[in-house]
Amino acid sequence: MDSPEQSQQARAAPITDLSTALTLAARVSIIFLGLLAFIAALHHARFLLAPISLAVFIGLMLGPLATRLEARGIAPSLSAITVVLVFIVLVGVFLIAIATPLTAWTERLPQIWNELQLQLSSLRQPLETVRNLQEEIRAVTGGSNVRVSVDEGSTVQDVAVLAPTLLAQLLVFFASLYFFVATRHQTRIAILKLCFDRRLRWRVAHIFRDVENAVSEYLLSISIINVGLGVAVTVALWLLGVPSAPLWGAMAALLNFVIYIGPALMAVVLLAVGLATFDTLTASFMPPLVYLCLNALEAQFVTPTVIGRRMTLNPFIVFLAIAFWLWFWGPIGGFIAIPALLTIYAIAGNILPGIEPPASARSRRRPQRRLLIETAASPLSRRSNPPIRPNPPD
Repeated sequence: MDSPEQSQQARAAPITDLSTALTLAARVSIIFLGLLAFIAALHHARFLLAPISLAVFIGLMLGPLATRLEARGIAPSLSAITVVLVFIVLVGVFLIAIATPLTAWTERLPQIWNELQLQLSSLRQPLETVRNLQEEIRAVTGGSNVRVSVDEGSTVQDVAVLAPTLLAQLLVFFASLYFFVATRHQTRIAILKLCFDRRLRWRVAHIFRDVENAVSEYLLSISIINVGLGVAVTVALWLLGVPSAPLWGAMAALLNFVIYIGPALMAVVLLAVGLATFDTLTASFMPPLVYLCLNALEAQFVTPTVIGRRMTLNPFIVFLAIAFWLWFWGPIGGFIAIPALLTIYAIAGNILPGIEPPASARSRRRPQRRLLIETAASPLSRRSNPPIRPNPPD
């Protein structure tokens, strides 16, 4: 028979479990509220944070160029100016290349709409049936006569309101890009100096390395792949006889940065172009079908081969990240969705057990270099701590 003390312990166990559950629930609630506050802060500060975040990821992508220039003896400030100028030239060339055909297609929009109506005339009979059914339902239910008037603002007024905002964001973007590239080494060293613990300093240094490698190699690889896809789409559409094939190839390369949503939007655009260009429905569906085939080859074979399987993330998580950032920050959010996800993945891989940081096939093949963390520590820390190996003992 159990003693009174054992009986009391047995009866006290559920209370202890309840206390533990309440403590855990309180911690989860605090984390959830903190996450909501962080999301709200990102939303309200999107005017500044969106261009700054875009500049950081572009700076990580072009960071290897600045590093090579600095290895040749060029000052970081000059290498940062070079990176900004290279980015401006690339964007300018892209805009100049698509400006003329895009203007021509914009002027043809009324004609294209009329041609689309002629092509879709085969669907007129089903649409008439639906319209007649709607009128009969309205007559039976005694539909109310409700008029909705929309007061549209003038285009000049909209431009006058948006132009200063866009100009300010552009200035913030280019200033952030320059200062991030010029001071990236000093920023890393300053953060590492704040880590007085040896193991914490080792982890933070590995986080910096993994984030830079993952984001820069991903963006550079994806940029090269998207340019190749744009060239392939241009050639394929030119062979099909689609006018302004370079314009659609450039759009395909640009929209492919926003995976899933970008290709779907491009397929719809090419369907409209096909309906406005060709006389039969079969020929009209050829441009989007050819594009979707090329995009499928790129997504299933080219990208996994170039980037590597270890950087392939869960498709559902990728879709949620893109949907969230598009809803959150618009087109800028769609571009930074995958780099932001890689950044979170790299941080979690160095903090949480069981998660391996993303790495490309190239970084897997070369041996791991020693991290010169001791050069970033303070003089007192360097005297008290020996040089840190890449894999310190537990």
